[in-house]
Amino acid sequence: MEQKTRVIAALVEGNSIRSTMRMTGVSKNTIIKLLLDLADSCAEYHDRKVRNLCVRRLQCDEIWQYVGSKARNTRPEKKAIGWGDVWTWTAIDADTKLCVSYLVGGRGAGWAMDFMEDCASRIRSRVQITTDGHKVYLDAVENAFGADIDYAQLQKIYGAVTENETRYSPAKCIGADMKVVSGDPDPLHVSTSYVERQNLSMRMSIRRFTRLTNAFSKKLENHAAAVALWFMYYNFGRIHQTLRVTPAMEAGLSDHVWSIAEICNLLPESHTIAAQIDKALILKALGEKPNALWKS
Repeated sequence: MEQKTRVIAALVEGNSIRSTMRMTGVSKNTIIKLLLDLADSCAEYHDRKVRNLCVRRLQCDEIWQYVGSKARNTRPEKKAIGWGDVWTWTAIDADTKLCVSYLVGGRGAGWAMDFMEDCASRIRSRVQITTDGHKVYLDAVENAFGADIDYAQLQKIYGAVTENETRYSPAKCIGADMKVVSGDPDPLHVSTSYVERQNLSMRMSIRRFTRLTNAFSKKLENHAAAVALWFMYYNFGRIHQTLRVTPAMEAGLSDHVWSIAEICNLLPESHTIAAQIDKALILKALGEKPNALWKS
């Protein structure tokens, strides 16, 4: 458990697989297997526990990253196995900072529909929603929540790129245009600042999201697993600097700050038993006593 805790702590604090391998002495394949197994458990726990929420203000956004290579540089045969641009949809409760829902996939209308329907299934109260100006939100929000919401889009306006700006310099934001879509949203709370700040936390804390490095994901499965692990840690194990508690505690889903060891304990016991059985068979094949399993 101590070794698992060290590995997971390194991953959720922004270390790559190889740097985690060097820090802990654990092999690359073992780290990836632990990541995949634990991410499945984290996603299942989030799906089961983050429900029946009383959310007043929900902010939604998408964050871009790529797997293998950027879409414009990806061959068709690589796109077939998941390479190319990948978007992570996120929804944040502006009051508790809880991540209500997340989804890793494309940026089209079908993904927006799945994402907003999942958000709607977790919220029991009337909610004010703010998104950016992405057009697919319009139908997705209406189909998922119906007319019983207050919904506004906030479209940021960027200035022209000047000659002095470098290739990766973002254009200067010169304003924002608010568009009321349905209901009567409070203009003072039409904002996407909190969800965009959370996206920055993802950039800094998930090595796969760091720009201009070679730590990007090479497999879509591993990319989705890193996101699931991060949001489990973000909701339950990471103290929010403003709230002084975790988002899950603020939302009433937990009464304490989860340790990394507690998150690791989400792994089903069957994984440990299967690993012990496999090792016992190997020792038996080598002519060693199975009892050596418990001493190794």
